[in-house]
Amino acid sequence: MSRERLYLFDTTLRDGAQTNGVDFTLADKVAIAQMLDGLGIDYVEGGYPGANPTDTELFGSDRKLTHTTFTAFGMTRRPGRSASNDPGLAALLEAQADAICFVAKSWDYHVKVALETTEEENLASIRESVRAAKAKGREVLLDCEHFFDGYKANPKYALACAKAAYDEGARWIVLCDTNGGTLPHEAEKIVGEVCKIIPGDHVGIHAHNDTEQAVSISLAAVRAGARQIQGTLNGLGERCGNANLVSIIPTLKLKPEYAERFEIGVSGAQLKKLAQASHALDEMLNRAPDRHAPYVGESAFATKAGIHASAIMKDPATYEHVAPDAVGNRRKLLVSDQAGKSNLLAELERIGIKVGKDDPRVTRLLEVVKEREALGFAYETADASFDLLARRVLGKVPDYFEVDKFDVNVEQRENALGKRVTVSQAVVKLKVHGETMISAAEGNGPVNALDLALRKDLGRYQKYIEGLELTDYRVRILNGGTEAVTRVLIESCDENGEHWVTVGVSPNIIDASFQALMDSIIYKLVKSSAPA
Repeated sequence: MSRERLYLFDTTLRDGAQTNGVDFTLADKVAIAQMLDGLGIDYVEGGYPGANPTDTELFGSDRKLTHTTFTAFGMTRRPGRSASNDPGLAALLEAQADAICFVAKSWDYHVKVALETTEEENLASIRESVRAAKAKGREVLLDCEHFFDGYKANPKYALACAKAAYDEGARWIVLCDTNGGTLPHEAEKIVGEVCKIIPGDHVGIHAHNDTEQAVSISLAAVRAGARQIQGTLNGLGERCGNANLVSIIPTLKLKPEYAERFEIGVSGAQLKKLAQASHALDEMLNRAPDRHAPYVGESAFATKAGIHASAIMKDPATYEHVAPDAVGNRRKLLVSDQAGKSNLLAELERIGIKVGKDDPRVTRLLEVVKEREALGFAYETADASFDLLARRVLGKVPDYFEVDKFDVNVEQRENALGKRVTVSQAVVKLKVHGETMISAAEGNGPVNALDLALRKDLGRYQKYIEGLELTDYRVRILNGGTEAVTRVLIESCDENGEHWVTVGVSPNIIDASFQALMDSIIYKLVKSSAPA
């Protein structure tokens, strides 16, 4: 049986750029577009040419894309103007884009109040804008803004807006849940009604995530007949975000209900790059990846309980809803005070430590893990610290260097401009193969200063840590009062883009941070096979 084609439309470069704290450079936009192209995404919306210098330059350059339909976004002609006398429309028509996605009001209330025009003038604007883009040889889409609200208020007019574009030759009529308030059952019913008027293979869905149901709404729209889904990588977008393509793509590709009926442009090989793409975007935005993200998160295929771990090792298909490697992820059996030997052995095998299941050192390692987690350590999160702990119990960690002492000072003083500033300084004294080294550094806070001083000069090992970078720092107070204990988790990455987490625990936050920093450096040396 032949399968129907579903089309994926990514709006990360526009909708995603509206996320609080996200600001893409031109280089970012080009890199993301190329990444999406490599994933097999059918349409990539680049932004609004003419609205800002970055988007204007993006549409005036070669993005070097081989597969995707690069799309410009913008408004239909303004009320009261002709299509030939509208600067915004002219910028869209002149942009180097394969397609144009117009946005238009489809709620009669907004036509009257926001546009301050008549319903017929809005329809004329839609018709003439689509006609002008078609005349330029562009593929045309119409985003029907607030379509679901408009349909509930006046279904006849909302449908008239959609049909006006379709009748003029628009390839896609996209139904937008602009304020994110529509529920899946409502979307499914309304999309079904639209598909009675406009063929489903010309209908798309654009859902926002304000009720955390954008993915469900998108899938409901597909069930009702829509054949294009719009969304963003990692669900970026204004307010609560947009439909998350990182969750939608593997659902369409791997779940039988959709995979047996539909095909998408993402191949099995491209799907294996999904986790990498998701994390690459987070890296570009200097964000820590969501550990609990479906499909691609570090915890998406993690198991903590020993009884489940044992069963997973025997028959993973019955415990995991899809194979982790299908989306570029991996199974993770967590090591914690709740774990049994199965978790421990599986994790030792993953990190490359060969040991028999009856080796008494495994029992000892499990006891040490439980003892240390009782003190506040968290090895289910700190994978690199567990790696080192296991190697130490098994006697396999070289003594690369020895820290004699360290000192951290925080001083408030006046700077050269007469302003009161707080300055953190750290000094570290260590020995590398009998040679004493003293390093000092100032930093943005005591931990940063300590990190910089510790990594400033490791003698013969310096070349192995040149690409090491601290990317995240998290502190948790485990118990209050005067005897509070602090847990510090530090995430690091290296020049190869690999990430790992280390942990330190102490009543003193600087000491806990130092433990985690030391583990991170030593882990990097072990991983790099640095000679002892």
